[in-house]
Amino acid sequence: MDIPALSMAMSMDRLHMEVSVAVASKVMDTMETAGAEMAEMLTASVSPDLGQNIDILV
Repeated sequence: MDIPALSMAMSMDRLHMEVSVAVASKVMDTMETAGAEMAEMLTASVSPDLGQNIDILV
C-alpha cells in the first residue's frame, strides 16, 4: 500500500469537497441577495392607485 499517495488522494478529495461547499455557500448567498432585491423591486413597482378609475365615453 502506497501511504503517501493515499494521503495525497485523501487530501485532494477533502480539498475538492471544501471548495464545493464554499462555492455552494457563495451561490446561496448570491441567490438570497438577488431574491431580496427582486422582492424589493416588485413592491416598489406596485402603484396602489392603478386601476381605481376607468374613463368611459359613451
